[in-house]
Amino acid sequence: MTDTELTLHEAAALLGVHYMTAYRYVRLGLLVATKTGGSWHVATSDIDEFRRVSSTGAAADHGGRRRAQWDERLESRLLAGDARGAWGVIEAALASGMEPDQIYLQVISPALATIGQRWEQGEIDVSLEHRASGIVMRLIGRLGPRFVRRGRTRGAVVLGAAPGERHVIPVAMLADLVRGYGWDVSDLGGDVPESSFVHAALTTPDVVAVGVSVTTDECLDTAMATLAAIRAAAPDVLLVAGGAAVRDGVHAVLLGADAVAADGRSFAALLDGMSAVARPSSADMSDMSEPEASPVIDG
Repeated sequence: MTDTELTLHEAAALLGVHYMTAYRYVRLGLLVATKTGGSWHVATSDIDEFRRVSSTGAAADHGGRRRAQWDERLESRLLAGDARGAWGVIEAALASGMEPDQIYLQVISPALATIGQRWEQGEIDVSLEHRASGIVMRLIGRLGPRFVRRGRTRGAVVLGAAPGERHVIPVAMLADLVRGYGWDVSDLGGDVPESSFVHAALTTPDVVAVGVSVTTDECLDTAMATLAAIRAAAPDVLLVAGGAAVRDGVHAVLLGADAVAADGRSFAALLDGMSAVARPSSADMSDMSEPEASPVIDG
């Protein structure tokens, strides 16, 4: 059967639903559509796929209920440049019961990873990848306040990307995730000069740890130099390396860090287990439990 493009009105008629229902399907990433000249168009093959998933429950959980593939829905909206629809997917995921940290780890992160892989494989142009990243930064801006906890903070953490590393989304999400565990976070952003990391480590009140993010292998050398500079200037501060370029805990130690953190949860676990050793005199750390054993590198 020839794959034909239909208007959204025609697609709605073919599906037997109201136009606004079809529009909602598109905005939630359930129905793949492209916007051309201000109008949405749907391929007949995508209508067939929508019907197949709807009728067979291809994404069913163990209880037989259809499980939303939120990361795939978000990916489709990001690639379409549909910022409003992308936020609609996030809102729907939150309404389904997902927590903000799950949105970061199970929806946004895998969606971006897939888009990055598709760009590397030459399936999409880099402009689409950059546009998707811009939309995600706006989503993070709206989700960020949900991570702020009331009351006294447990201490301060400095986060940033290594010199030359321009991938800021991992740092932004990590900052929010760590804030959610009660820490005050100073997010320095991307491509942070070595001297700025050192300055932040020395001047941030009650600083407990500094995290250096490295996404690309090309920035491993600058990350190593930065970690060494921070170590020399602030030897009592916990140093954590993370990002796609940091393979495991052993690699992090070779770079000059104390440990590796894959995400906000593992970073918070490091803080709980090691900050009492790094800064035992800090009054803000009095509510933390003592580590059960010597600090262990989280691989």
